[in-house]
Amino acid sequence: MRRRWLFADQLGPHFLDEPGQPVLLVESKAVFRRRVFHRQKAHLVLSAMRHLARDGGDVRLVRAETYAEAVTEPVTVCHPTSRAARDLVKRLPGVEMLPPRGFVTAPQDFVAWAHGRDHLRLEDFYRDARRRHDVLMDGAEPAGGRWNYDADNREPPPARLDVAAPPPIAEDEIDEEVRADLDRWEREDGITFLGNDGPRLFPATRAEALARLRHFVKHRLPIFGPYEDAMLAGNPFMAHSMLSATMNLGLLDPAEVIERSEAAYRKDGVDLRSVEGFIRQILGWRDFIWHLYWYFEPSYRAANELHARRELPAWFANLDAGAVEARCLSDVLAGVRDHGWVHHIPRLMVLGNYALQRGWRPGALADWFHRAFVDGYEWVMTANVVGMSQFADGGRMSTKPYAAGGAYISRMSDYCGGCRYNPKVRLGDDACPYTAGYWSFLARHSTELAGNHRMRRPLQGLGRLADVDAVVEQETARGSRAP
Repeated sequence: MRRRWLFADQLGPHFLDEPGQPVLLVESKAVFRRRVFHRQKAHLVLSAMRHLARDGGDVRLVRAETYAEAVTEPVTVCHPTSRAARDLVKRLPGVEMLPPRGFVTAPQDFVAWAHGRDHLRLEDFYRDARRRHDVLMDGAEPAGGRWNYDADNREPPPARLDVAAPPPIAEDEIDEEVRADLDRWEREDGITFLGNDGPRLFPATRAEALARLRHFVKHRLPIFGPYEDAMLAGNPFMAHSMLSATMNLGLLDPAEVIERSEAAYRKDGVDLRSVEGFIRQILGWRDFIWHLYWYFEPSYRAANELHARRELPAWFANLDAGAVEARCLSDVLAGVRDHGWVHHIPRLMVLGNYALQRGWRPGALADWFHRAFVDGYEWVMTANVVGMSQFADGGRMSTKPYAAGGAYISRMSDYCGGCRYNPKVRLGDDACPYTAGYWSFLARHSTELAGNHRMRRPLQGLGRLADVDAVVEQETARGSRAP
């Protein structure tokens, strides 16, 4: 049997044809020279690879400057997750590329579903995937009689969310070795990282991944749904699964995550609203984003329909939470700095929302998310950031810009009570940068958004503001300063 070359995001058993298949792993230092990744992301990836090399049987780990130097024998490899990696595989002699694994819907099924559609929408794809894979279905009908419980899963946060912490990670000698190597790379090789080092928070082995999955399904999934969109200061994890980095390393097959989650509803009586909401994130959103990366043209990443030209300011790019007075933005940046992870609402409605309002370059923002998050990869962040968060594709995969003022953050979090800014104020020293930024964004883009039916009411509200010119002037003067 030919040796299977596994990329660093293909580390689970479902990427092998059978147990015991010989494996090639390549640890390329050039990857870390090209981009400044979060220190904890670099640690997690290297730890996961080295643990597999130690525990995985016939595994050959080659440390080299580039992949091409290390692949010197005929191997097979599953379809990589980036265009650059796919192009590399095609150039290397003796490498046979197999169909992709690690996702639920096959590429040909997505293409058949997408063909001829003017707009690609998650809800349409998700319903097709539910039927196709018989997930949460009672015959021909959705379990519980509804496809989507999203409207029930938008509760504001409680004063305190009592949820069991996930099983802690016990670092070992491999983690010590990785940390020493990263220190040496910084000291001797000029390789730099983003964010703070810290104890490893996410699984690097199959055993750790399964333990996290079992714990989530039993202890966190039952209360996940109602508060999945809520935020609490100092709590970047809430009741979320914290499995995204694990699935994106390939340590868990999303199909097994979905199967165990549905069993929690069928056998254990876990609230369908929570189960459906979680499965929608994996069977729906995760697969949807993966397929859009390949379905859209390569130039999609450069889309910029709103002509956002500003560069990311240094305080944001470097995770300088201490430079920011806006409590929500400071806390979320601190979460990324200290953990390399916050859940999807801080990403979309605090980080992405602020960038959208200020007109930062979508491609640069997508690259930052790729580098700053432990679960960030090019396929993950391209449509997530360019299409959904920044609306830079003009609505090809999202129905409206995800722009919101301070009222949304006030409703869905506890941030505003302790903040020096007032979410109800848009002009002056106490003006919330999100409230002011929201109206300034609408004013600057009212022409482009005029034909979007979901923006009709916000634009009507804009027309009633007597001080909109002053708000735009205020936000223009703010420029790239930290709020």
